[in-house]
Amino acid sequence: MTANYRVVELRSDTFTLPTAGMRQAIAEAEVGDDMVGEDPSVNKLEAYMAALFQKEAAVFCCTGSQSNQAAIWAHCRPGDEILTETNAHLANYESGGPAVLSNVMVRTLPGEFGKLDLAQLEGQVRRGNHHFAPTTLLCLENTTNIGGGACYSLEQMTRVTNWARQNGLKTHLDGARIMNACVSQGYTPAEVGPLFDTISLCFSKGLGCPMGSVLMGNKETIHQARRARKIFGGALRQAGMMAAASYYAMQHHVERLQEDHQHARLLAEGLLTLNGLKVSPYPPPSNIVFVEIDPSLGTAAKFAQDLKSQGVNLYPLGPQRIRMCTHLNVSTQDIQRTIQVFGTLVNGVNQELHGHSLNSQN
Repeated sequence: MTANYRVVELRSDTFTLPTAGMRQAIAEAEVGDDMVGEDPSVNKLEAYMAALFQKEAAVFCCTGSQSNQAAIWAHCRPGDEILTETNAHLANYESGGPAVLSNVMVRTLPGEFGKLDLAQLEGQVRRGNHHFAPTTLLCLENTTNIGGGACYSLEQMTRVTNWARQNGLKTHLDGARIMNACVSQGYTPAEVGPLFDTISLCFSKGLGCPMGSVLMGNKETIHQARRARKIFGGALRQAGMMAAASYYAMQHHVERLQEDHQHARLLAEGLLTLNGLKVSPYPPPSNIVFVEIDPSLGTAAKFAQDLKSQGVNLYPLGPQRIRMCTHLNVSTQDIQRTIQVFGTLVNGVNQELHGHSLNSQN
């Protein structure tokens, strides 16, 4: 059945494909050996990103997981403790990196849609007692992935990072989708950067690059993070082609993130018209849509399987929960098609349930 339709790819914004302009930038990139600091395209990107976020230095990394783990390695000593939110990416989806690579503990605190505030943080710093791992680093995530694309306000980020400094903690922002947050909330990288000791940003999600991430901070921290990148096997050579794609994305793909947010809201609004579906958070704050499926309709895994057979790809996350991401390769027509397929499936199940109910009364 999918042969009649273009596949709608909603599993993640990591499935984006390079645009024609980005491919041209890749083809024309100046390259050198980044490991010895001689790739001009990498150097240009690092300098640009550091200045954009008001930081002294930056290091280009292969992935967001690598940049997050390099930051942890640079900030912490073995046996230290990190505080982060329960559903944080670096605590759940980076293969135990903090323990394996930096020998640190991660203590998670339940927040609201993946965000932490003073109510969850007060009294959580442990230091000076040999029974406990000393709390060293606070890690926030913006936007929140499993939190449904929720965004911190500038006021909340300021409040939380001020608390961290007052308690002697370093701060790291997993900003894989920080540009989505900037577009959604109306603040700038220059306003976000000074709040954190380090910030990571992914180019391979909504910005549409084939790969790449960047970690920004002061010179000494980035010097240590660059060493961590080498230790983790992430030494780069002629990386200028990917750096050129990333620079192109920052010049051409940031403002258009608003289209993805509009598509996410359009998708959520359409799905809320169907009995048995709930969107949370609503409205979607950025480009991620989480849908809760009433058990009477079936499981998330079954829905994902049926949708895939109709040319719509998405991820089941939990027994009744589905996640979808909009991105530059998802059009308004794709959103409408997705709502239509959902509607066909939901209405079919509801009609079947209604028929069974009538039969049982006869």
